[in-house]
Amino acid sequence: MDQDSIRDLVTVVDENGIQRQYEVEALFEMKDDSFALLRDREGTVLMKVEEKGGEQYLVGLNNDIEKTNLLDAYQIAVDAAPAEE
Repeated sequence: MDQDSIRDLVTVVDENGIQRQYEVEALFEMKDDSFALLRDREGTVLMKVEEKGGEQYLVGLNNDIEKTNLLDAYQIAVDAAPAEE
């Protein structure tokens, strides 16, 4: 990760208690659900944002087809309306 980055950072703890820090690449909604595209030195991860008791949690996606469809739809949206540089 670029230390000069201005992106938000989140720490994710996996089911084994291992912590990893990610940059928030993007937050987006699809079919009334919210998702976070996170990036670290090893790659990019897509997680679902869930809300419980007023708190937000990141939850991993287990369905590879769902992940692929979400990422494809996200890429189409980005291509249709690119961010300003």
